[in-house]
Amino acid sequence: MSPFERALELAERGRGKVRDHPLVGAVVVSDGEIVGEGWYEYDAVRHAEAIALEQAGERARGATLYVTLEPCSHHGRTPPCADAVVAAGVARVVVGARDPNPLVDGRGLERLREAGIEVELLDSLEARRQNEAWRTWKALGRPFVTYKAAVTLDGRVVVPGRRWVSGEASRRLVHELRAASDAVAVGMGTVRADAPRLDARGVGARRQPRRLAFGRGPLPEGSELELRSGPLGEELRALAADGVQSLLLEGGPTLATAFLEAGLVDKLLLFVAPVLGGAGPRVLGELASPRELLHLRATPSGADVLLEAYLREP
Repeated sequence: MSPFERALELAERGRGKVRDHPLVGAVVVSDGEIVGEGWYEYDAVRHAEAIALEQAGERARGATLYVTLEPCSHHGRTPPCADAVVAAGVARVVVGARDPNPLVDGRGLERLREAGIEVELLDSLEARRQNEAWRTWKALGRPFVTYKAAVTLDGRVVVPGRRWVSGEASRRLVHELRAASDAVAVGMGTVRADAPRLDARGVGARRQPRRLAFGRGPLPEGSELELRSGPLGEELRALAADGVQSLLLEGGPTLATAFLEAGLVDKLLLFVAPVLGGAGPRVLGELASPRELLHLRATPSGADVLLEAYLREP
């Protein structure tokens, strides 16, 4: 494992704990040996770089710092990490990705270079993917939207005579996705047809997502969903202001097409089942123009195949 891969691994230790901060991992290497490690957790307050540099002590002087995200250069809850790196005497910094926060966005790299430190920016997809929701929330002022659907090989979202399109392994993964999301949403058509609960079940969820319905009400009596009836862009900005960084969209073709046409889908997850539906609604309605997909990946999910792709760079 390379020092940068180790930094990515360390950053994951903060998942679910960092609140409005990004995941960050840092590793200090001197003479080919790791002499300091750190990661960010909200309760720890200090940033990953400061923790790693403190652990390295005097061995940080002349060393290389690997950090998954650009060091901050402004005073927030803690002093600037870029200043701490300069004070420690680090000779080289390898950065996974720029920080899209307008308060940082290149200023940390500039501060390091002004101090004579060699800086290498990897622009790593893995580093950007690790904070994909936070990056969108900070840069665009709305949640990161993932559209999830289960489909047949011929693109249908139902299989006549079957309750489920996808298999058990895929359905469990959906509950894990819900548990990891700040909010889950469907459209009113899905609400009226299926009365979905949208909660995360059977996966040991530490918290439940906000459960939303987009469209015109009223909600059926007894529904526990939260109705959002305004324009999609406005509703997403309002959710972001409430701290919602990630939205899992589970609606049918009408809602998915509306989000896509508005340019509000960031990521696509399709659970493709080994069956031909033959009839029934398709995964999407008509789009005004084609959409190019980025970083397509295919992974097994039980008997299904999970296709993952981005509509924009994370």
